[in-house]
Amino acid sequence: MAYPQRVPTARILEKLDEHFARNDAPAAKRHLLYWLAEAEALGDRQGQLLLCNELMGLFRKQGDEPQATAYALRALDLTDALDIGDTVGAATTFLNAATVHKAFGRAADALPLYARAKAIYERDLDPADQRLGGLYNNMALALVDEGRFDEADRCYRQALAVMRKSPPEMAITYLNMASAAEQQDGLEQADGKIAAYLRLAAEQLDAAADRTDGDYAFACEKCATVFGYYGHFAYENELKERCRRIYERP
Repeated sequence: MAYPQRVPTARILEKLDEHFARNDAPAAKRHLLYWLAEAEALGDRQGQLLLCNELMGLFRKQGDEPQATAYALRALDLTDALDIGDTVGAATTFLNAATVHKAFGRAADALPLYARAKAIYERDLDPADQRLGGLYNNMALALVDEGRFDEADRCYRQALAVMRKSPPEMAITYLNMASAAEQQDGLEQADGKIAAYLRLAAEQLDAAADRTDGDYAFACEKCATVFGYYGHFAYENELKERCRRIYERP
């Protein structure tokens, strides 16, 4: 019996990580589109699903709404075609597609997809699995957009419980909580909460300051903007410098 050919997903993801570690988005895009074409030529729908997930994330980060949305919808279609809608892999696609909707102002469309992912993740993953933390964090952002602050706070606290061993992710969550407090109560009224969350975020980032990986650089880059927004310009510059040193290392 002849089995369908598959693209080499492990090698594809390894090379993709190298591009992201150098902050080389154009190379990452070329890499993903090349292998998507290969997966299409081979009829490898599982490979196409993986690549569409990566492409929607890449275009989301670049702010390209049409492309990110197109790959999100295509990934959801592939999930249906493969009849894997009750699996962890499908839940990851639901999460990624929901995050695309949220990023472009469609929180109401994102929440049902987050809910589908949450039901599967909570059933099938270990409670300490970092994927759960990412889900709770992203779902909370959508809940804040919809003004559902109490539900969002519960999700953020669930995220923190899962992410105890990942200081950069905890820092991002604390900063999200600061932004949620501002949206709920206003900048002046929430000043004390915001200051506390900023302090906790800085403690987490500093605890991991010896890291030189791309994930830490991304966290520093993302957090720097928030610290700058709240007037912590010296710390904003420090985080940008940490990020620069990682991306420019030999």
